[in-house]
Amino acid sequence: MQEIYEGNLKVLIMSTLAFFISVMVWFNLAPFSSIIMEQLGITKEEIGVLMLVNLSLAIPARIIMGRLVDRFGPKRVFAVLLVVMSVPCFIFALSSSYWQLLISRLFLGIIGASFVVGIRMLAEWFPEHQAGFIQGIYAGWGNFGSAIASFTLPLLALLFGGDNGWRYAVAATGLLALIYGLVFYHQVEDTPPHKAFKRSKSSGVMEVTSFSDLIILLFISLPIYGGMGILVWSLQQAGLLAKGAAIGFYALLAILYLVHVWKIWVKNIAYLKSEIPESEQYSMLQVSILSLGYFATFGGELAVISMLPMFFLDTYSLNTVAAGMIASSFAFTNLVARPAGGWLSDRFGRKRILMTLLFLLGILYFGMSALKGEWPLFAAVVLTMCCSMIGQAASGSVFSLVPSIKKSKTGQIAGMVGAYGNIGSVCFLAILNLTYPALFFGVIGTAALLCFALSFFIKESPQVYSTDSQYIAERNYHLKVEQNI
Repeated sequence: MQEIYEGNLKVLIMSTLAFFISVMVWFNLAPFSSIIMEQLGITKEEIGVLMLVNLSLAIPARIIMGRLVDRFGPKRVFAVLLVVMSVPCFIFALSSSYWQLLISRLFLGIIGASFVVGIRMLAEWFPEHQAGFIQGIYAGWGNFGSAIASFTLPLLALLFGGDNGWRYAVAATGLLALIYGLVFYHQVEDTPPHKAFKRSKSSGVMEVTSFSDLIILLFISLPIYGGMGILVWSLQQAGLLAKGAAIGFYALLAILYLVHVWKIWVKNIAYLKSEIPESEQYSMLQVSILSLGYFATFGGELAVISMLPMFFLDTYSLNTVAAGMIASSFAFTNLVARPAGGWLSDRFGRKRILMTLLFLLGILYFGMSALKGEWPLFAAVVLTMCCSMIGQAASGSVFSLVPSIKKSKTGQIAGMVGAYGNIGSVCFLAILNLTYPALFFGVIGTAALLCFALSFFIKESPQVYSTDSQYIAERNYHLKVEQNI
């Protein structure tokens, strides 16, 4: 193991830290929801819309980033993303009106696509039989950025002091992203020395390898536009979009989807007429099942992280700092749970572990739906952490399967699966804005149980390397070839 990590540990640390900072920027709104409501005179419903738009653009962004990273490499894409996203972060910190908050949060959602970039990079630097554990570390410790944001940003705001303390705290996360983006570009490479980066021929639509897979791709592309439609509907319900404007956006989304369908159809019909080597074939059905699994697991997590500070503040009448600290317990378990989910999948079978975790997650979310102020605060925190641990582990188990589908398309597949996580969060938050927390938790639990049933159809592909020694032998072989050349 030490020999494997000798050259790869730096990449794991650098990628994880890049994702960690991205998540801090992504969720720097949640700890200050109440303060922003008070200072700018906005309603709880309007804060709910901010939470929704904060997640929305990550849906198409993950698809786009998946294509870009397969085309241009994770090093460039990650660095540019961090630097560019510091701009809307600064704008949000300086906002003095609700519309400024809304627009800046909308564009900040793009930084949620950072997850996809690291998935491709780690797939290049680590062997497949370690995929679950390594990507669990990346996602688990990276997503811990939301807990750090909930825990430390209110304290940082208090340290700055005054009415603008929250603004300085938010701006600090943007400055961190800007600096680290430049550092990341100069410190990592796309692949190890013995490997060449296999670039996708284009950054366009996905290529499938059967007609049935083409139909599945057309079908699972629809929710991407549907998720954006939910955003438009939510803005209309909040009174931020007139009915005519909303209809115009619906029509635009419909046109964009039809154009996307046409591009997929034209490109793939031509591709399917050629003889596709067996080595290039992969299953879109597996992609769709994993996408729905991530819809329930990570989608539920994002939605809960966004609403949990205010939920604890209202349910137990806590102050902002205390509610943020308790709510951070939901994301705190990322440090252990997501790597554990990946490791268990690598060790005991990815399908088996995923099914077990999805079933347990459904039961725990139904427990969350029964959570009320009459419960002891300690019991509520324990239930929250248990739900979080199983949810994070399930997310890790889902992504342990992603790189094994098709290595050269890992970015695009991760983009599709990751986008469904954001689609889930948008759908769940829309339900929360319409109903109440108990039903919100119950819907997530139902989604998890439905995905448990679908997971029966998952087929695990054979791993490239079953042991570390096989991986080392293959790596040393390539190094010798390079030296001889």
